[in-house]
Amino acid sequence: MAEEIFVNDSAFGELLQQISGQLRSSLVGIHGALQSIAPPELRDGDKQMDERAAVFYKSYYRLLRLCNNLADVTAPESAMCLRMVNDDIVGICREVMERAEYPAEMLGLKTAFQCDRKTQIIAVDAEGIQRMLLNLLSNAFKFTPRGGSVTLAVQVLPDVVELKLTDTGVGIAPELLDTVFERYAIPTREDAPPHGMGFGLPISRRIARVHGGGLVLYSQPGRGTTVTVTLPNRKNRTQALRTLAVDYSGGFNTTLVELSDVLPDAAFTQKFLD
Repeated sequence: MAEEIFVNDSAFGELLQQISGQLRSSLVGIHGALQSIAPPELRDGDKQMDERAAVFYKSYYRLLRLCNNLADVTAPESAMCLRMVNDDIVGICREVMERAEYPAEMLGLKTAFQCDRKTQIIAVDAEGIQRMLLNLLSNAFKFTPRGGSVTLAVQVLPDVVELKLTDTGVGIAPELLDTVFERYAIPTREDAPPHGMGFGLPISRRIARVHGGGLVLYSQPGRGTTVTVTLPNRKNRTQALRTLAVDYSGGFNTTLVELSDVLPDAAFTQKFLD
């Protein structure tokens, strides 16, 4: 019986992979049409056009994120290949938090970055780590009320580098903690944006695992949530180990892609798209 369930789940995953690929191909055409109808040079000088185009871009980025997440969450973890090279994990984390400052400000939230080192070189896939952190930030932003805060602290230990993202949000009920890493698990909150399919945490944990690390979550209802990611504190003797299977961002603004579920339309105006 278990084998039959696995086969059915595998077939369903392959179907979603095909659907995701076809949708991504269609989105390329939609993006080209948007660029033609409302090019950046016209949007810069026409506020009304810029605001209308922003609504389309917001939907576009949401669909792009959904396609990317469908492709990742339905693929076997062993097939999630990353390009591991020696890179500055502190700098990667700092850059992500700097890019998240403006979106957080639009949502009425404060962000902070903490680390007692300027750099730390380890074997890492920068794009994968950026996506993981932006997925975690999306969850934190979605479930933290205005006036709250989100902090990323990086601690370098002898064997691991620890990334700890803490928010002052609504927290997760104890009975739901065991399900948040399941595919399609969607945490609910009455005033949260009605978007997303619960892919963020499973994908983030996958990225951490493929790096040889892990991801754990601690939460208290009414007080907030802390997600701790551990990555091996080691360098590569050879630079490139594996090849990235999919360019998840499609060359677009990755911050907007990953935070598209929580940002208002104004975040997609021309001044932020650049």
